[in-house]
Amino acid sequence: MAEDDKKAEQYANQDAEPLVNPDDGIIDMDAFVGAGASQDDEADSDDDGEESEVQQLKDQLIRTLAELENTRKRAERDIAHARKFAITDFARDLLSSSDNLRRALESAPEDRDELDIMLKNLVIGVEMTEKELLGVFEKHGIRKIEPLGEKFDYNLHQAMFEVPDAKSEPGTVVQVMQPGYVLQDRLLRAAMVGVAKSPEVPKEHVDTTA
Repeated sequence: MAEDDKKAEQYANQDAEPLVNPDDGIIDMDAFVGAGASQDDEADSDDDGEESEVQQLKDQLIRTLAELENTRKRAERDIAHARKFAITDFARDLLSSSDNLRRALESAPEDRDELDIMLKNLVIGVEMTEKELLGVFEKHGIRKIEPLGEKFDYNLHQAMFEVPDAKSEPGTVVQVMQPGYVLQDRLLRAAMVGVAKSPEVPKEHVDTTA
């Protein structure tokens, strides 16, 4: 009997209520439900923490994939751009050769029948060389700008002077000093042109001495 009292006193002095009654071994359902709820709260808390961590990892993964996709697209764009304009400097250096061929042809007499056969063949050879060079230019996306008679475009033309011209609409290109060139959609060299302007109308002199 003294031993039973000692056990009862030990259980009575415990800080927390036991889940099992020490006297009959029956589970205290109130205590059990409370403990289970506490464990569920802790589990829910752990689950929420895990879900939050998983969501953060998903967000980081999505951002990383988006950055990789953007990097891939930028790289593809840069490669395409480099391929498209890789010959820019080389093409610009060849423009002077094209200009010299044109000047040589313009210096030849218009009536070639009077030329010596050797000189005539030389002129024909220069013509063929210029034609072939312009064909190579076209093949690689280099286009010659011949704006004579067109409206002045500051994106493609460089106005060197204005010409009073009553027959042409103001702003029209009436003289081409040097042709321009474009590579694909990029300007290689602007065409140097003269632009028409309205002729000045002489002012009538009014005699104010009377």
